[in-house]
Parts: sequence; structure tokens; C-alpha cells
Amino acid sequence: MKLFTNGIHAADLKTPLSHTEENYLKAIFKLSELNSSNVSTNAIAEKLSTTAASVTDMLKKLASKKLLHYEKYYGVTLTEKGKKNAKDLIRKHRLWETFLVDKLRFSWDEVDELAEQLEHIRSEILTDRIDQFLGYPKFDPHGDPIPDKHGNIAYHEDVTLESMKKGESGIIVGVIDHSTEFLRYLDKVDLVIHTRIHISEDEEYDQSKTILVNHKHETVISQKVAANLLVRKTGN
Repeated sequence: MKLFTNGIHAADLKTPLSHTEENYLKAIFKLSELNSSNVSTNAIAEKLSTTAASVTDMLKKLASKKLLHYEKYYGVTLTEKGKKNAKDLIRKHRLWETFLVDKLRFSWDEVDELAEQLEHIRSEILTDRIDQFLGYPKFDPHGDPIPDKHGNIAYHEDVTLESMKKGESGIIVGVIDHSTEFLRYLDKVDLVIHTRIHISEDEEYDQSKTILVNHKHETVISQKVAANLLVRKTGN
């Protein structure tokens, strides 16, 4: 099995990564957070909505720059250099999302696409100034952790709402599905970040749940919705 770990050419050291290369590193890092094993080519293709053949070509290119290790049939792992690039991009993306929501009053369902464009600005000074201006936030408007300047990440200790049982309580701290449709649905049913919830009923038949929202009103949510909400459990 051939391991693609060729030496770095001088041109690679001088030429910044393309937006596409950066997006691959970010996608691989996020997938690796969900699974401790090597990330598969098919998983990357699905994440980036492209073909497995295109993914393989890009993986070879990134491996030649020592950003990842790729073995055919065994998947991908990022090198320390690759992880740093991915974390830097994720940091910028999530800081921009926070800035757009907190300071420019965008709604949380509007900012992902804008942050995708802004994250590729290469100024480290600008990123640090935004971080300082925002008060060094630990989490973005969707509850995702923001890496600090040194790449440290303060992950939540949380569970999905789906895993909670009748009688349990908690606070919504994050969302897994960032789609515009899902975020707008959560706005409509008042299930946004920092909302307090209590499980009133847990239906065995369809895994739907009746939850008390902020000690005020009850609503019924589907198993799909519950699976995409992250909750920090609290006392009952």
C-alpha cells in the first residue's frame, strides 16, 4: 500500500492553499471529530457534494503538501500541519458567524454562507482583532466551539435531546443540523440556544417527545428534531 507523503516542494511553501483545499481540510477535520477512525473517501465526497474520484485526486495533492496521510482503502488522517490549517479556518468561520449575529444583527440561519466567504480572508491580525472585539467567545451562535488562537477547543459535555428520557431537564447548547430550514423551524417553536427544556413525555411508538419550553408551554417534537439538538443536562 502506497502512502502519499512526498516531500514539500518550494512552490508549496510559498503558495497559499486554495479555497477548495482549505474546504477539504475543514471537512476532514469535522468528520474526524465525529469518528475516531480514519475518514473515508466516500464520507468526504458526501460532505462536499462531489465525486469519490475528485476526492481521491485532491487527497493526493494535499498529501504531497504534508497536510494529511492517505492510504487507499484505509482513509485519511490529518497531519499536525493539516489540523492547524483546518482549525484556523474553523476559528475564522465561527468568529465571523458570531460577529454577524452579535454585532450586525443577522439571524443565525443567515450567517453560514456569509461566513463561508469571509473565512478565507488570510489576515491573522484581523482574526485576532475580531476575537478580541467579541470578548474571546468560546462558542458561536449555533453552539459550536470556537478554537482559540492556539488551536485549543472547549468542547461541550452534552447529549442529544433524542437520548434524554421522561423527567429529565436541560439547556439547549448546540445544533447538529445547520440548514436554513431547520434553524428557522427552531425559531418558530422557540427551541433556540440557551432555551430550558424538560421532557414531559417520551413516546415509545415514534420516539417523539413532548417538552416543556422555558417553564411556559409544551410542544411536541419529532425524533429527527431531537436527534439534531444538543443539550446540557441540568437538575430536575
